[in-house]
Amino acid sequence: QVQLVESGGGLVQAGGSLRLSCAASVRTFNSYPMGWFRQAPGKEREFVARIMWSGGSTYYADSVKGRFTVSRDNAKNTVYLQMNSLKPEDTAVYYCYAGSSSRPDYWGQGTQVTVSS
Repeated sequence: QVQLVESGGGLVQAGGSLRLSCAASVRTFNSYPMGWFRQAPGKEREFVARIMWSGGSTYYADSVKGRFTVSRDNAKNTVYLQMNSLKPEDTAVYYCYAGSSSRPDYWGQGTQVTVSS
């Protein structure tokens, strides 16, 4: 069964850093664009970042540009989200996805990120 499994979430103070990981269960994902969404309490799920299969093209939401970096290691079937200068408004459940950002084909189960002020 195809799976995306996130890890790396947790509690951090404002200004701190976290790195999220998303491991894919099959090498097939190496041909997919992959990335991250997030959903804060009471809000809709929103796009955060994506990276093309080759790793050469990335795109970010304006709210995280300059603070977050998405990367991937196709040899490990893993995509990462390095989050720096975290703010309380970054608090959310972060979801890894594979496929088009407008209609993802696969989702991970989510990992909680909480940023305290």
